[in-house]
Amino acid sequence: MRAAVLHAFREPLSLEEVPEPELPPDGALVEVRATGLCRSDWHGWMGHDDSIALPHVPGHEFAGVVAEVGPEVRGIRPGDRVTAPFCCGCGACEPCRLGHTQICERDYQPGFTGWGSFAERVLVPVADLNCVPLPGELAFEAAAALGCRFMTAFAAVGERGRVRAGDWLAVHGCGGVGLSVVMLGRALGARVIAVDVAPGPLARAAELGAEQTLDAGAEDAAAAIRELTGGGAHVSIDAIGSAATAAASVRCLRRRGRHVQVGLLAGDEREPRVPMAELISRELEIAGVHGMPVRGYPALLRLVASGAVDPARLIGRRIGLEDAGAALAAMDRPAEGITVIGL
Repeated sequence: MRAAVLHAFREPLSLEEVPEPELPPDGALVEVRATGLCRSDWHGWMGHDDSIALPHVPGHEFAGVVAEVGPEVRGIRPGDRVTAPFCCGCGACEPCRLGHTQICERDYQPGFTGWGSFAERVLVPVADLNCVPLPGELAFEAAAALGCRFMTAFAAVGERGRVRAGDWLAVHGCGGVGLSVVMLGRALGARVIAVDVAPGPLARAAELGAEQTLDAGAEDAAAAIRELTGGGAHVSIDAIGSAATAAASVRCLRRRGRHVQVGLLAGDEREPRVPMAELISRELEIAGVHGMPVRGYPALLRLVASGAVDPARLIGRRIGLEDAGAALAAMDRPAEGITVIGL
């Protein structure tokens, strides 16, 4: 099969013919029809993820058609249209038994711990648990756009952020995750404030429902949010991942507000300073999000089917597999929306 292969961190990907993944008895091979290109892939390409062994095939936001299943698989068949979470659960550990497959103790992550979806086929282990059937009316590109960004945003806004109608929701960083948060927050009736340093992403956030946009390069975003909201945001999400955005997200909260960390922090910023005095005096909450459990997909797909959100609106660029390497290397710069690779 064709795949875009990483042989050295921070070096171009090579389009090659490689063997198909070995199919375990409980697994499924999925023929990839569309796959997203995510900043998490960029972190992997940069060498920030210790779980990646070279040579490697990136990619973890995919949708396609089941090509083959192992003999132990019962609920998934060849020809089924499916996607899968980027954190595949084992189904047996304590978090999985409690429904938290996204923090499985033995998780398998296509594109990180295993070869991913920048290829014609990708492996989904424990297919009866991790393969998510897609409705026929949902296009493969739109399903790939759900990927880790939209579904992670869904978990951040709903389960971890507990956003309610009328809440002020601040979003720091308007890339794929941030724009997903804007769209989902607006669908839930929140009053959304989008923060970025580039005019293009801020304009897209406004198009998708942000009530206010702030240029963090031109003003103190946290102070501006507190003033705009009469005390601070009820929920604030760092959707890009840096010490500065994480701190601004915490500082912009009202009393008893909730900060949700979605963006990954790398290098010297892996352990940013937390304003603990403010955390205590204002009884703030801090939560992390590592994707969405597989049990969350039905609710997400119902929301999409209702028309309240359309993940396809997030697609900013469509490319071929041969262009994946160049697009990945360019992800250190601001991008508007999601890039989808079609196969």
